[in-house]
Amino acid sequence: MVRLPLALAAALLATSAFAQTDAPAPSTTEKTGVNSVLGVAPSTQDFVTEAATSDMFEIESSKLALERSDDATKAFAQQMVTDHEKTTADLNRLVTGGKVKATLPGAMTDKQQSTLKDLKALQGADFTKRYHSIQVDAHEDAVDLFKRYGDGGEQADLKAWAAATLPHLQHHLDMANGLNK
Repeated sequence: MVRLPLALAAALLATSAFAQTDAPAPSTTEKTGVNSVLGVAPSTQDFVTEAATSDMFEIESSKLALERSDDATKAFAQQMVTDHEKTTADLNRLVTGGKVKATLPGAMTDKQQSTLKDLKALQGADFTKRYHSIQVDAHEDAVDLFKRYGDGGEQADLKAWAAATLPHLQHHLDMANGLNK
């Protein structure tokens, strides 16, 4: 019988337990942007993870904007909360209903949490300017992600949903760009 050193065994158990409670991080090629540059569709798990964490971030940052921004930004933020809660519910139905084989993440990425923390430290015009910038960046990423999966995704129901959702995300990007004028 082969015996593993105690530290290695503990590490394997910890990794196994973590994998069961949280969705995997996006693949290296997806996380680094290589897939985006090459126009390669993300894997189903990468798409689900990124779409879900993006929704979480959009909702939380927009709720903050509802408390701290001007009227035009608040109107945009309210639409972001409403629309991203809908896409979250749609994605959850696809995954939990068994149509999509993937694991939903339990939390935003570390980067998203850090950005949200930084945003919480701002007030007034500084907050609004940073929120606008974040929204443009987040929606550029979302449009790219949904376009790539909608064009070449591996799972038919999710691919159709991504393609149907893309025009809404493009509209969000257009609105976010309009906030900066």
